[in-house]
Amino acid sequence: MALLTIQNLSLGFNSHAIVEDLNFTVNTGDYLCIVGENGSGKTTLMRTLLHLQEPVSGQILLGDGLKRNEIGYLPQQTLVQKDFPASVREIVLSGCQSRCGLRPFYNKKEKELARENMERMGITDMANRCYRNLSGGQQQRVLLARALCATRKILLLDEPVSGLDPKVTEEMYSLVKELNREGITIIMISHDLAAAVRYASHILHMGSDIFFGTKEQFVANDTLMPNSSFFQNRSATKFVNNHNETKLKGKRFMKGGVINA
Repeated sequence: MALLTIQNLSLGFNSHAIVEDLNFTVNTGDYLCIVGENGSGKTTLMRTLLHLQEPVSGQILLGDGLKRNEIGYLPQQTLVQKDFPASVREIVLSGCQSRCGLRPFYNKKEKELARENMERMGITDMANRCYRNLSGGQQQRVLLARALCATRKILLLDEPVSGLDPKVTEEMYSLVKELNREGITIIMISHDLAAAVRYASHILHMGSDIFFGTKEQFVANDTLMPNSSFFQNRSATKFVNNHNETKLKGKRFMKGGVINA
């Protein structure tokens, strides 16, 4: 069932569109990776999905009982956020703010939810530690636990592994994939194409060519293969070379479509 339906969406600022006529659907249980060059509108799209800015035109329709305040969000971290002087428990609990309504305090149920999500992310023993004294990977676990306090349905992640070392990056990807297996729908912005193809069920490519489809359709689409500047990073090139070798061996792939922006 569709959680989000994007219809003829144009994104931009001050009525100036940088992306036009975007159409795609995110169903319950999907894992969508948004990829593309810098400046292609990825973060603008995510902010628009979160209703943090208005679209130039078009519609974002919510389905399957999803409400606007039930979307978990893990933003890109800034230096100010990394140095925030609060305890891990306080930050995770703050994810319950949308549940409080007019109450100026957290109730027993919300505190239990925060405890469950800290346990889920393996950070229970850090509950009383100051957030700014944690490593980058530990901080991302804290923010992921916070986002989970806001939702049981869908998580939006903006470059969640940015600045993390390879080992911690893999741990974070595994955490997100496990959440998806548990039934949480994932929408993630990523510059790591190899990881996007490895973990995602669907890919939205933004830029001069806009593509939406399954990862199999994306891989099979020659328009987005190595000639694109997006594929010039080493991990993506390795993946593409492996894919091309597989195609030569006769493996059959579904064909995807490209919408020229």
